[in-house]
Amino acid sequence: MHFLNLLWCVCVFLLQKKAKPEKKELGVITYSIPTPAGEKKDVISPLPDSYSPQYVEAAWYPWWENQGFFKPDEPNPRGIFMMCIPPPNVTGSLHLGHALTNAIQDCLTRWHRMRGETTLWNPGCDHAGIATQVVVEKKLMRERGLSRHDLGREKFIEEVWKWKNEKGDRIYHQLKKLGSSLDWERACFTMDPKLSYAVQEAFIRMHEEGVIYRSKRLVNWSCTLNSAISDIETQVLTPPATIVSLCKTLNPLGKDEEVIVATTRIETMLGDTAVAVHPSDPRYQHLKGKTIIHPFCDRKMPVVFDEFVDINFGTGAVKITPAHDHNDYEVGVRHNLAFINILDENGYLINVPPPFLGLKRFDARKAVLQALKDRGQFKEIKDNPMVVPVCSRSKDIVEPLLKPQWYVDCTEMGKQAADAVRDGRLKIIPDHHLKTWFNWMDNIRDWCISRQLWWGHRIPAYFITVDHSSDTDGHYWVSGRSEEEAREKAAKRFNVSSERISLRQDEDVLDTWFSSGIFPLSIFGWPNESEDLNVFYPGTLLETGHDILFFWVARMVMMGLKLTGKLPFREVYLHAVVRDAHGRKMSKSLGNVIDPLDVITGISLEGLHNQLTDSNLDPLEIEKAKQGQKSDYPSGIPECGTDALRFALCAYTSQGRDINLDVNRILGYRHFCNKLWNAVKFAMKALGENFAPLEKSQLSGAESVSDRWILSRLSAAVVLCASGFEAYDFPGITTAIYNFWLYELCDVYLECVKPVLSRSDGDSDAQSQADVCRQTLYTCLDVGLRLLSPIMPFVTEELFQRLPRRSTKDSPPSISVTSYPESSEFCWHSEVVDAEMEFVMTVVRTIRSLRADYNLTKTRADCESTDSKLTYSTLRRTPCNPCS
Repeated sequence: MHFLNLLWCVCVFLLQKKAKPEKKELGVITYSIPTPAGEKKDVISPLPDSYSPQYVEAAWYPWWENQGFFKPDEPNPRGIFMMCIPPPNVTGSLHLGHALTNAIQDCLTRWHRMRGETTLWNPGCDHAGIATQVVVEKKLMRERGLSRHDLGREKFIEEVWKWKNEKGDRIYHQLKKLGSSLDWERACFTMDPKLSYAVQEAFIRMHEEGVIYRSKRLVNWSCTLNSAISDIETQVLTPPATIVSLCKTLNPLGKDEEVIVATTRIETMLGDTAVAVHPSDPRYQHLKGKTIIHPFCDRKMPVVFDEFVDINFGTGAVKITPAHDHNDYEVGVRHNLAFINILDENGYLINVPPPFLGLKRFDARKAVLQALKDRGQFKEIKDNPMVVPVCSRSKDIVEPLLKPQWYVDCTEMGKQAADAVRDGRLKIIPDHHLKTWFNWMDNIRDWCISRQLWWGHRIPAYFITVDHSSDTDGHYWVSGRSEEEAREKAAKRFNVSSERISLRQDEDVLDTWFSSGIFPLSIFGWPNESEDLNVFYPGTLLETGHDILFFWVARMVMMGLKLTGKLPFREVYLHAVVRDAHGRKMSKSLGNVIDPLDVITGISLEGLHNQLTDSNLDPLEIEKAKQGQKSDYPSGIPECGTDALRFALCAYTSQGRDINLDVNRILGYRHFCNKLWNAVKFAMKALGENFAPLEKSQLSGAESVSDRWILSRLSAAVVLCASGFEAYDFPGITTAIYNFWLYELCDVYLECVKPVLSRSDGDSDAQSQADVCRQTLYTCLDVGLRLLSPIMPFVTEELFQRLPRRSTKDSPPSISVTSYPESSEFCWHSEVVDAEMEFVMTVVRTIRSLRADYNLTKTRADCESTDSKLTYSTLRRTPCNPCS
């Protein structure tokens, strides 16, 4: 009887329902918010009529921070969750890729905090050696016409610190706008004294052990920066290139012959010291033991046989320039060839005969080609694809150059890092990255850690002069915490008095990845013992993008094991790379980088154009980027709010594939926030001012079919969210929450309870049924908001504060510190109830279809399907992909 009565009420209500007015576009809605900084927002006044991100997101974050909600509690039996932020570069501002990182990390942090664990998410910022130095150098030249050499090292460092103190907090401001629940009192900068001391100590310990050593090898050299750079600081370009065939003369049998070789870097032939062929190439077997005369000097070059040569490419003969090519370097080492350096640090030719001496490298390319033509030793030019490494900071072509540098021996460290994953002590998620991890670790090369910069951690190594001496591959270098300590070590090594020792500290600084490699240690004051170090190290999780798996994650693992014997964390979760709607990687050079604040607050097309104008892009690139912006955002970017942005990023985060994120689709999740807002507003009106929720959310036995059904759906959502967080399945979490709020609570249950609540006056049975209905509705609101809180912290806080409490005694002051719903609390599930509601939903869909056919409503509900073939069981599994 109750079931048929419910069905009849729903049908009557839907048929009599008045048509809605036309839906209006959501614009920017502002409200007056007179809340002093750090104080709690007024939650006594009624909810505004419409959802406004600016209104909802105002004032809550300073209050959270002021109340200390982001600080870790004392350790308790529920466990400890510790995660350090991948420290962003101090130079820039966050883009949507960073926003994804922080949305995921904050969701995890808030979830663990709500579970009652001692939770710490430690903030920090990286000094970004090369990037910061480039920014400040450009600023000095633009504003004062000065180079860093004009100022000198000390004055230049002062200018960098001045810039950092003025501009370096933009990232922290963005993180707060994103709702990141970081413990800001623990914020660390990698050049802070505490962290600098840890970096110095790590270098000295590893140097004394022989793990760090000095050697002269090929490095990636930027002639513009005058520094070695790492692989991650280079971009690989594939410009159209030409391959020039030239011939080398030789006299192996008393008569001239030719060996034709080809090259794309003609100027490097001035440093050639051999020609290589494949050992099994029949064309060159007669040249074993023979030598070739260099075209421009009397240098005799051996013909070497090496399997690295591709027998099917070109003529099968390759010129070898050991001092200017990484592959040639290996050949030179294997065959004990001469290494002739023909470039200085600025890209000018040295150690070459006239007329090439002193030429710029690309001018020398033209001169060498012309000289070959004049000598009749030029053959032909052909188009050929090639790979060119370019410095990502200076856009200069990177040159392989022989330089004495400091290296870390990674052989044993790499083996330990690989073994940690193999034996399960370290877990990498998703596991398809394991192949990359093992490939790198099992074939790891030594790590060049010195940079010829002024901004960074200066290497604590000193060159020793005993009367008169020279550098012999590191023997005359000693490390020390001070010059006095280094002098004592030097005197002991050479068994001389300290008066005979002269010291000169290395001018270079350490690679930024070295300091960030011990970031999980240095933030807690290592090498000094501290309570925080004992409690929070090793950490629980590292979450970052898969593109820095080797450059940062691997270094932290290797250095943590080397310096402490412990892993820095137990799990690594690697999210995908955010790309634009067309699948292109977000890049400043493409002009498709979007500031998350522009998505949160909205920005006009003109505003986007102005950002390009203020950048360092080439004018031609600016125009191309403007056209791209005009195509993608013809009306600019609408105001979406932080909650919608976070929800969108989590919903898109599917393990194993990159994210093509259309910013405009984030607006669909703002519509979801609006739906959420209106649902709670209606529900609170239905609850009434005198409503008092029961102490516990438990069944009374008097629940109707619809009550029991919505509670079963709520229970299912709790289970899905719990399993989703455990498995880092963020689309699964967002889909479960989205379906519950939109398709099950709003579209079904609220429609079912409206007739029940509307006829509750004057009838005791109806009043009792309405009271049960209100308790059920409150449970849905309370649990549903807590489920959503880690992902949408602002709107859930705003709505949670308006709800009555189950218990006024010891009631949590904020939703951020309430308990997260656990599956053990809710076991309201019934297949019988689901089957009954399946029948109800079939009737409802039929009625809605009739209403649409007879034009009884002007608009359909948001994101609602009217497909009569869609069953309820498929509807409730629909992924959250709102209409834009």
